[in-house]
Amino acid sequence: MTDRWQRDVCAIAGVGQSAFSKNSGVSVTALAADAALAALADAGIDPADVDGIVRNDMDLVSCAALGDAIGARNLTYYGEAGPGGSGPCAMVAQAVAAIMSGQADTVVVFRSLNGRSGNRFGLSAELDPVIGGAESFTEFYGPYGLLSPGMFFALIAQQYMNETGLKSEQLANIALVARKHANNNPAAQMHHRPMTLDDYMDSRMLSTPLRLFDYCLETDGAAAVVVTTTERAKDLRQPPAVIRAAAMASGPRPQPGQMYPVLMREDPLSMPSRKCAETLYARAGLGPEDIDSAQLYDCFSITALLQIEDYGFCARGEAGAFIESGELEVGGAMPFNTSGGHMSEGYIHGMNHVVEGVRQIRGQSSNQVQGASVSLVTSAPPPSTAALILVSA
Repeated sequence: MTDRWQRDVCAIAGVGQSAFSKNSGVSVTALAADAALAALADAGIDPADVDGIVRNDMDLVSCAALGDAIGARNLTYYGEAGPGGSGPCAMVAQAVAAIMSGQADTVVVFRSLNGRSGNRFGLSAELDPVIGGAESFTEFYGPYGLLSPGMFFALIAQQYMNETGLKSEQLANIALVARKHANNNPAAQMHHRPMTLDDYMDSRMLSTPLRLFDYCLETDGAAAVVVTTTERAKDLRQPPAVIRAAAMASGPRPQPGQMYPVLMREDPLSMPSRKCAETLYARAGLGPEDIDSAQLYDCFSITALLQIEDYGFCARGEAGAFIESGELEVGGAMPFNTSGGHMSEGYIHGMNHVVEGVRQIRGQSSNQVQGASVSLVTSAPPPSTAALILVSA
């Protein structure tokens, strides 16, 4: 099949987010409107000019509801992508498709959730055969004790440790770097809470081998971006983050459900992110050596670790040594989750990663990588995945 992806035709012109908290005290529609209006103001675009909206398939806010809340005159395009955390980069790609096909000119992409005070995705769902409107297949795993995402990723982490010899002290570097970056980010929930290796090792074991600080933060909040043509974005308020490439992947043997069926693969450590990386780099004409910062989906520390290998920053089995050597910090080979990520900024299903990727391109991050002109942003690796490469204009 001929790949007809066109580089650099669209850009992210505005970004916005609500406050991230444990209890927002407002509806998810109010949070979505807050983030979307902030993104439009950031770009200098009148909300009435919005003609497209893309939502996450697990969002409780409809495209029509957000359009009404922000004062859009007429939506000529509305869509959604997922599942869940696999969605945000695919949602941006869908906005690009809408613009390139002539269905819209100004598309808001958003994710909004009361993920701490409302629907907590980290809780047991063994009796819930439907999540986000799709079959979950959790009912086939619950009777055997697999009850939550944390348990699933703990099994993945344990297999990786068994195969590679990864130590908890090495895995800790994912959480420690995320926390260090969050300490410089005033918007992060963990801004005022430093963490040491002793703090990490002393935290309670939730699902062996994953400790408390290997988990992301369940969060109330929203994040949004505005996508338009690159030509138009150059005339707007902010330097555009040009979308060099977007990609999605299921891998050669896609599984149904949310994530648990991934365990039935011949190699559960083989994630769709490896296939996604191949497509993404080919479309971008770039490779891992060109990436200045990486915002990697980190619902758990092991999730990010696997992607470090899948996106080519080191060989399989070598991530432990790579992250132990300090390469994830600003100044290292792969500055990682420079806002604090899901583990220390907030868990907005990857939309806050897109926002931070844009800030790095603009030179506006609280942990700015000097001279950054290429950002990698990823969405959740199982059961399917998506990713973006953003570049400066």
